[in-house]
Amino acid sequence: MKKPKLLIIVLFQNLVDEEPYYARNPAPPLPGILLAGMTPPIVEVEVLHEMVRPIDYNNDADFIAISFMDYLSPHAYQVAERFRIMGKTVIGGGKFASTHPDNVQPHFDSILVGEAQSIWPQMVQDMVKGKLKKRYEAGLSPSLDNIPPPRYDLVEKKYFTPIVTEATRGCPHSCTYCQLNIVRTPHRKRPIQDVICDLKNTKGLPWYKKKTVMLLDNNLGGDIKYAKDLLKEIAKLKFWGIGTQFSIECLRDDEFVDALSNANCRMAFLGMESLNEESLRDVQKKQNKVEEYKEYFDKLNRKGILTFSGLMFALDKDTKAYYDSLPEKLDEVGCSVILPSISIPLYGTPLYFKAKSEGRLIDGDLSHFEGDHVLFKHKHLTEDEIYEAYRSVNKIFYSWINIFKRWLRFLYKQSKQESVQQFILKMLITTVIYFKLSIFQRHHAQKRVFSRVKSRRKEMITNAKSKFYENPITV
Repeated sequence: MKKPKLLIIVLFQNLVDEEPYYARNPAPPLPGILLAGMTPPIVEVEVLHEMVRPIDYNNDADFIAISFMDYLSPHAYQVAERFRIMGKTVIGGGKFASTHPDNVQPHFDSILVGEAQSIWPQMVQDMVKGKLKKRYEAGLSPSLDNIPPPRYDLVEKKYFTPIVTEATRGCPHSCTYCQLNIVRTPHRKRPIQDVICDLKNTKGLPWYKKKTVMLLDNNLGGDIKYAKDLLKEIAKLKFWGIGTQFSIECLRDDEFVDALSNANCRMAFLGMESLNEESLRDVQKKQNKVEEYKEYFDKLNRKGILTFSGLMFALDKDTKAYYDSLPEKLDEVGCSVILPSISIPLYGTPLYFKAKSEGRLIDGDLSHFEGDHVLFKHKHLTEDEIYEAYRSVNKIFYSWINIFKRWLRFLYKQSKQESVQQFILKMLITTVIYFKLSIFQRHHAQKRVFSRVKSRRKEMITNAKSKFYENPITV
């Protein structure tokens, strides 16, 4: 007897292109393939990442599970409605559903609130039996023991690095803009051998896709001893390269940096966020010290580790003078790649409630909470000044000449401590990662940032003309 089919969709945005530019992204998000790994074998499973392929509404699945973030919620509701009209059973889950379940509930047949590992298998059983409840709640911080490995075999072939997992959840810091601080949970760790089991679960993948890994923790270094112990075990697997994410203060520990290097870490995502000390303090990012950036980025670069740094615009303490000097400051501290975004007062965060209490929210459209829109009135800057700074910094940083200059600077910093063959492989891997990330971010700037600023200017001209004809100047 044929099994019913479950389609797990990880939303990104409403894509209609056959080859969306997001397909340049090297690794998939974790939720879809992790949920697939937890799914009991009573259903056939397919995972669709909207980042690389559009949703096929003619899919033969009986059940649809949709994972989405806050800014995707309007799109998620539309997708769910379309499938429900077709008679499909649709389940919602993800960060937004977990933090704001009452907002999400009406749009789905059922929702999963919280982390899936303790409750998803039962949910699937109920779904197949026709006994699905409206809501399943997993609690704030269920155990992370014995989580099955993700289904890497279900990852689309367009992804260069299908092996992604997480070792920890949560973060010990209380940054006011972070979604993790809507509902605080403790920083938790998985058993190290469970993580290693994930990384070995590569049956069916081409050999070259077994050589690189992404650890998608919010903050791998939330427990620095655990992180070093884990990296020592990962080093034994001899990957060509791994990528990971942690907060900058972890780099004060030289043993941690050595452990990253020994595990062949080739890319570290760091929440730099600002080079304005006042702005960092204002959003409670007290762990960052601007004067340490250059030293720590150099420390990673000398080990053959690229820095991929978050950079936020429109923080309350930012000024025009700061933005004017920002390209030069970025060059001085030695960022390899940046991930720029306009500050997002995520619904439910301390930053959101601050902006709301001060009457400064100017845009409540959740689909705009993606980092490319100005959402609240700034204390020192106009919307146009923020958009222009965002455009200008992207344009300067991601000019071809600066991309190549940073690459040459990175190569020049290398300290050769391995064999010639290993050194060449290290340089080859870092070069591939560097240009993939740089080209992706450059392309994003062209597709989203520059076009956003251009449309803003057109809107201003149209409004100005309209006002002129309504109230013509007379002499």
